[in-house]
Amino acid sequence: MPSEMLVKIFSYLDAVSLLCVSCVNKRFYHLANDNGIWLKIYSGCFPPKRTIWKVKSVQTETGPLSCAPIQDRKPGYWKKEYILKQTAAVTTRVMQLVKPADLYTGLPNRIKKAIKASGLSWMIVLKDRNGKEHVMEQADLFFKDTSVTIFWYSASWPCLDILLSLKLFGVTPLLLDQSKAPSKNGPRRRSLIAEYDFSNLTESNVTLGADKLVQLFSLDPGLLVGLWKGKNEIAFVMASLHYHQLLERSTLGSATVQYVLPSNKPMLDDIDPEYGLHDYDLHLDMHSGSCTYLCGTFKSLFCRKGDIENGYLRLTVVSLKDNTKHVPLIGTVGLSWETDAFKGNVKDCFVMDVTLLDEARKPFWCFSAPVCMELSSKGLSSKESSLYDYMGCVYTTDYADAEGKVCVELVWLEETKEYFIVSLVLYVSTEKVNNWYGTNY
Repeated sequence: MPSEMLVKIFSYLDAVSLLCVSCVNKRFYHLANDNGIWLKIYSGCFPPKRTIWKVKSVQTETGPLSCAPIQDRKPGYWKKEYILKQTAAVTTRVMQLVKPADLYTGLPNRIKKAIKASGLSWMIVLKDRNGKEHVMEQADLFFKDTSVTIFWYSASWPCLDILLSLKLFGVTPLLLDQSKAPSKNGPRRRSLIAEYDFSNLTESNVTLGADKLVQLFSLDPGLLVGLWKGKNEIAFVMASLHYHQLLERSTLGSATVQYVLPSNKPMLDDIDPEYGLHDYDLHLDMHSGSCTYLCGTFKSLFCRKGDIENGYLRLTVVSLKDNTKHVPLIGTVGLSWETDAFKGNVKDCFVMDVTLLDEARKPFWCFSAPVCMELSSKGLSSKESSLYDYMGCVYTTDYADAEGKVCVELVWLEETKEYFIVSLVLYVSTEKVNNWYGTNY
């Protein structure tokens, strides 16, 4: 078919269809970049402010913004201008939604609306030893106060033995139509969030728990893989993403490079190493699926110079000595999972969200990760444990990453059939504090 006829046909397509057509072959790509077609689309969406300029037809169009003829522009110029302006409009709309911060968490309180406005979703890409990529779209979402939990499940997972890696991407439509749900087949943009090694999944990663059907393996940061028992096959994958910088990490990276969080700009005379940290707030969520076991805020946390040891600053949130601050977990603790055909609950596992705010109420240390409770053989760490010794078993929950550690002690009260947190301590890395404030601990 002559190129002129194809260009005429393409002129009746919308922007998304044009982008799809351009992926067919090189000839269609060049023809679909026609400046006349894209100028018509651009001017229809962004009419000029000057009323003296009018577009009559594709043949008579001239470049109104620069007063330059269409042919003087490189092919694809107006396509690029249109995409940039549409992207900027969506970004502006999303940023307006995330500006108001929650009083307790310091995080955007309209994050769910912002995610919907941006058309954001998440996918995982599994790469096998032959270089083939297996793309999985999200199957389910659970929004909480400070994180979103994403599930992927399918009846056709690739064989675990041949998998090398898993990449987690945020995915946004290149051109968003607010009147329609984002299409999985339309042009989309990927932003790399995290990459995980799958070459020795069962040997090199922590076993979190198990039930009759699945065994759970935890990968840092925030990924959980469920394997069918006795089959060594994937049942589901779960990712837990904290809201802090979530939109930036999910949209501003590239397909190969992760978004780098900006460094903190400390206030003058913000902290004195002689006195340690002060006036910190912790928001803690423990949850699974639609169930919430604990959601609370602990204010006015501090750390004295004597609490600095072995490269960590200790922030005591709940002390065993002060039983007025001991808090219960509500409900039967367990991590719920689901696939197309089965569902279950792994006892004593859950997702823990930590949001630590500094004295200026800026998110200082944030994470969301699957954790488990383990029966302690040593009893409570403090000498003042006689009060709880006769009541039930002692459990511990621990988490650690490059920025800090969380240590939780719980007591099972047999009489009321519930867990009580009797000790909760945060250990913040001195390197993290030094980088944040520009100090030297």
